[in-house]
Amino acid sequence: MKILQGNIVYSPKLGELVTMEHGALVLDDAGQVADVLPIAPNHADAAYIDYGDKLLMPSFVDMHLHAPQYPMLGMGMDLPLMEWLNTYTFKTEARFADTDYARRTYRRLANDLITGGTTRVCMFSSLHTDATLILMEELERAGVTGCVGKVNMDRNSGDVLRESTEESKRETLRWLDACKRFEHIKPILTPRFTPSCTNELMAWLGALSEERDLRVQSHLSENGGEIAFVKELHPDCDQYWETYAKYGLWKDHTVMAHCVHSDAREREALLKHNVVVAHCAGSNINICSGVAPIRTMLREGVWVTLGSDIAGGAILAMNRVITMSIRASKILHMQTDGEAEFLTVDEAYYLGSTAGHRYFGADGGFSRGKPLHAIVVDDAVLAEPVRKLSLRERFERSIYLMDKSAIRAVWSDGRQVV
Repeated sequence: MKILQGNIVYSPKLGELVTMEHGALVLDDAGQVADVLPIAPNHADAAYIDYGDKLLMPSFVDMHLHAPQYPMLGMGMDLPLMEWLNTYTFKTEARFADTDYARRTYRRLANDLITGGTTRVCMFSSLHTDATLILMEELERAGVTGCVGKVNMDRNSGDVLRESTEESKRETLRWLDACKRFEHIKPILTPRFTPSCTNELMAWLGALSEERDLRVQSHLSENGGEIAFVKELHPDCDQYWETYAKYGLWKDHTVMAHCVHSDAREREALLKHNVVVAHCAGSNINICSGVAPIRTMLREGVWVTLGSDIAGGAILAMNRVITMSIRASKILHMQTDGEAEFLTVDEAYYLGSTAGHRYFGADGGFSRGKPLHAIVVDDAVLAEPVRKLSLRERFERSIYLMDKSAIRAVWSDGRQVV
C-alpha cells in the first residue's frame, strides 16, 4: 500500500471541481486508487510519499494526435487543410518508412508526452507497420498508455504516401498480430478519413472491427472543402458521418476528431451511437476550419474530449490545449453576442482529463478501483503571487502557466514513471 499526500484537485464531472488541502490518495499494491481522503490515514505497513504543498491532480489525456507529424510542428499554418496535407503532411509522414528515423522521432515524442503530464493517448501513426510498432514500443517504454492506430489510406494521398488496398489489408493484419506483445498500448483501427480510403477498404475495416471487437478512430466534418469532397465521393450519403456508418465504423466508442461543422442531425448521430468527439481547437483555428459548437454538444449530451492534433495544432502540452479550448469557446461567445456560453477552466480541464480517462474505463477524476493516472505540480515555480491564493486559484493558474519544469512527478497506470 502507498499513501500519496498533497493538495488534491480533481474534476469528477463537468463543471465540478473538488479540492482537498493536504489530502491523501490511498493506493493498493497494484497501484489502484483505494480511497481519496481529506486527511492521511495512519497505516503502519504503508509507504508514504509526501508531496508537501504541491498540487496532486489527474493527468492529461490527448484523444487525437498524429505521431508522424511531430517533426513538422509549427509548419504550414497559413494553408487550408487539403493543401496543407499535400504540401507538408504526406511528405513528412513518408519519411517514416525509415525505421531509424522513426525510432529517434518517436522516442522524443514519447518523452515529451509523459514529462508534460499526458499519460493516455488516442494516436494516429503513419501507414508504415514497422514504424507503428516502434511508436508503440517507445510509448510503453516512456510510460504512456492508450491506443495507437496504423493508418489506412489507399487513395488521394499524393505520390509519396500510399498503399494499395491489398497491401493495406495485409499490413493491418501483420500489425495486429504483432500488437499482442504490448501491455499498455492497444491497437485501434484508423482509416485516415473518408477521402483517403476506398469503399472496399472501408468495408473491410468495418468487418474487421466487428470480427475482432476493435475500436475505430478517424476525422469528421473538419473543413468545408473536405465535406464537399466527401459528398462527391459518396453521393448516396446525405452527411459525412453516414460514410462511416454504412461500413460499420460508426459505433460505440468510435473517436471522431474535430466535428467543427456537425449540425443537429450529425450531433444526434454522435449521441445515439456514443461516438466520442475529440475537440481540437488549436488545429481548427490554425487551419481556419472554424470553431466547433462544444457548448451545444455538451448541452445535448455528446461525449466531448480534447486533442492536440499535432501538427495541425502546434502545441503538444495538454494544459495549453485546454486553455486554447477555452479561448476558442470565447471566440464563439463573442461571435454570437454571448448566446454561446464559453468554457470555464473547470469545464475545460474536465474535458482534457476526466472525459478522456473515461474512454479507457475510468471516471470521476480519481476513480476508485482504477490504476492511478496523476501529475504532481509545483506551482510555486510559476510566478510570485500578489497574495495568498486559494487552492482553486492555484489550480487555475497552473492550467494556464505550467510547463514541464513545474511537473515534479507523473503516475501512469499505477506506476510512478517520472
